[in-house]
This record gives sequence, C-alpha cells and structure tokens, in this order.
Amino acid sequence: MNRRIRTLLFSTLFPNSVKPVHGIFVETRLRELLKSGAVETKVVAPVPWFPSANPRFGEYARWAAVPKRETRNGIDVLHPRYPLLPKVGMTTAPLALALAALPAVRQLQAEGFDFDVVDAHYYYPDGVAAALLARWLGKPLSITARGTDLNLLPQYALPRAMMHWAARRADASIGVCSALMDVLRGWGIDGQRLHVMRNGVDLERFRPLPQAQMRQELGLDGAPLLLSVGLLIERKGHHLAIEAMPALLQTHPQARLAIVGDGPERERLKALARNLGVQARVSFVGAVPNEQLLRWYSAADALILASSREGWANVLLEAMACGAPVVATRIWGTPEVVTPQSGGVLFEPREAAALAAALQQLLAAMPAREDVRRYAEGFSWQQTTQAQLALFGRLAGLSLSST
Repeated sequence: MNRRIRTLLFSTLFPNSVKPVHGIFVETRLRELLKSGAVETKVVAPVPWFPSANPRFGEYARWAAVPKRETRNGIDVLHPRYPLLPKVGMTTAPLALALAALPAVRQLQAEGFDFDVVDAHYYYPDGVAAALLARWLGKPLSITARGTDLNLLPQYALPRAMMHWAARRADASIGVCSALMDVLRGWGIDGQRLHVMRNGVDLERFRPLPQAQMRQELGLDGAPLLLSVGLLIERKGHHLAIEAMPALLQTHPQARLAIVGDGPERERLKALARNLGVQARVSFVGAVPNEQLLRWYSAADALILASSREGWANVLLEAMACGAPVVATRIWGTPEVVTPQSGGVLFEPREAAALAAALQQLLAAMPAREDVRRYAEGFSWQQTTQAQLALFGRLAGLSLSST
C-alpha cells in the first residue's frame, strides 16, 4: 500500500490567528514532521466557548474571535468550541472537549480525510479527551506528554485517575524528556508503549547573528545582557532573575536583565524590581514574535530559565542555537538539555542566591559562542521526525517503505 500516513492532531495547545504563539511548540513539531512528505495531517484544536468577541471581555473575547476553521502554514485547522464551566471545569473538561470535537472529526471524515492515528498533545485534559475520541472512532492513539501535565496535574485525584485510564488506553505515549516517561513507568504502563522523542530546534530560524549589531538595533549598550524569556507567571521564575540582580550587580555592576514575554505577573515583577532598587537594570520587553527571538538571543550573553517545572523547554535550545549559553534550574528534563558540554550552568535549590552564584560562575568563564552553537546543532529535528514516522507507521499498519 503506497500512501502517506494520515494523522489527526488533537490538542487545545495549537496556535491560531488570534493567539499565534499559543502552543507553538506543538505546531513546530508537526511542521517538521510534515517536511518528511510521508505524513498528511489535519488539526482539531478546540477553544473555550464564549458568546462575544467584544474586547471589553478581555481574554475570553480573544477566544471568541478565533475562527472556526483556518489554514496555518498550509495546515488545515478546525477550532470547535467547548464549554469551560467555572469551578468544575477542570474535571468536566475531558468529556466536554471530546463531545465538542467529535462533530468536527466526523466532518473531516465526511470530507474524505479518514485518518489512521490520533496524535494528541498534553495528557490532561487533551489526552483523556483524545482517548475517548479514539475509543469512539476505533482509531489507534498516541499521547505526547509535555511537562506540567505529568509533573503537576497528577496531584489532583480525579485528573490523575483519568490520566491513568488514558495512559492504559493509549497505544503509545511520547515524552519530550525521559523524566516524563518515568512517571508513566511508575504508573505501571508497559515500557514498550513509552517513547522519548525530544524537541529539536529549528537551526535555520535560530542562528547566531552579530552580537554587536543586534545590540545596536535593539538599543542596547555593551554591558553584560541576561535574558529571561517566557510567559510572565510564577512558574517561569522571572521573579528569581530579578531577585538575583542585587548580588550579581556587586560583581558585575553594569549587568542588565531583559525580560521577554507578557502575562499576569507583569506589574508585580515591575514592583519587585523597584523594591529591590534594580529597576534601572531591568527592562520589560513585552511579547516578541517567535521568529524575532533570535535577535534577542544573539544580543544576549546568557539566557536564564528559573522555572519550577519544565518538560523540555524550547527556549534552552533556541538560545544555544544563537550562541547564548544557559543558566537554568536543575529540574525534570532540563539536565538532558543543559549538560556540561553545552557550556551552560544548572543551579539548585531554586533560590535567588543559587541563581546569582550560577550567573557569576558563567560570566567568569564564558564559553565560546561558536561552541555553544555547535552543541545545539546536535539537536536537529531529524531524529524525532524519523521516530514519529516509525511509530505512526506501525500504529497505522504502514511500514516506512510504503509511505
């Protein structure tokens, strides 16, 4: 049988025209897979239902503005609506997602797209919903775990029980790092169904640009520049980067911290910088499109990732691909990325003093930027793409030679 593998990607974590960076790591892996030419994919990415797109309703209105169907980078994406109920939404979300998505999936099948495999991303609620869909439709299922789904949500009894059921139902589970698959192994899931497929990095999008030129274009001086990139929430640890600045400034008085991202903690973080007296050395850049981040990575001396939980953080390899070494918390999958060979430094405990000491260690013995880039080049997407092709081909009953 000579045809491409047909996959249905199912996840609430997928970019859209209103939120173009929402779940971009899921889209990136899919785009790399599609480059193989061996796979055909449609995406069902449900969004919460809300009755009005009036901007006065804030974040909810943005979800309402998402089109019901769109094409992104040549990929057909459907956005069915699902009810997200206050207070009980966490436990009802899997069933609500599955019921809302089923008509959209049936529509794709009626249009002639009879897929071979359900490729779900994020174990809860998405993976549980996908397990329901796969059962109703009689299709094999793969669920990819990405971080907080397995290192945070299992502390809640009902979600944990539902994830256990989905993990037993799934024909395959994929983890972006070994630590995530160790969780499922601890649940008694057959190791033959557990697969580690790390995220790669787009070495064309993320490449070193001349540091001095980037600093000039971004309006920066020649002082040591540190970046902290990500959503402005507690888990990402931007507050620790700010709290480390007083100690760092004692040894590097001209150092500057640039925080790239936006989110609910913005004003609190600004107040923290003022209270510590470092507001003149901390700048809040705001959200930056993914394709423009290479300018900041290339300008920076180092990236800080002080997260409390991460599966496999894309920013680590993105920064290293641009020549910037990394200082990061020693958690979950991060030690699989930031090894001694990377030129970066891991720190623990997750405290400002430990972060400051790690930054001082790095700045005292900076690796060559070309060596950092060379290390990142070992993390192309090719290996992950080939692993997906082998897995999805087996689940679909198609060999690689027949695709």
